[in-house]
Amino acid sequence: MGQFILKTDTTKKVINIELEGTFSEEDGLKSIQAYQQTINPITPADYELQIDCRKLNVTAPDVVPLLEGCFVMFKNDGFVKVNLTLENNPILKMQLARLGRKAGLENIEIISTVTA
Repeated sequence: MGQFILKTDTTKKVINIELEGTFSEEDGLKSIQAYQQTINPITPADYELQIDCRKLNVTAPDVVPLLEGCFVMFKNDGFVKVNLTLENNPILKMQLARLGRKAGLENIEIISTVTA
């Protein structure tokens, strides 16, 4: 089951999203609704989007189109920058980078952290 936490820091103009686990289509749809409610009162073009994917599992093939739709949504919302932070997970990194490119999200940065 996938879990998400959304927080808006209006002072620093950052939206933080923490993702954890394996997302089903239902989990993905719930997270998209929460995301849209979070960004409605702000101007995304003034904000940076920081997504913590360190506890996220590789996305199942049937949920990939939903994730790709999220990347398109991030692009259309026009964030200053989109940062994804991962643990040392090359498969997830490749998956997210590919989806970002496919969605045309040019301001994406994927940061891999290595934990000992």
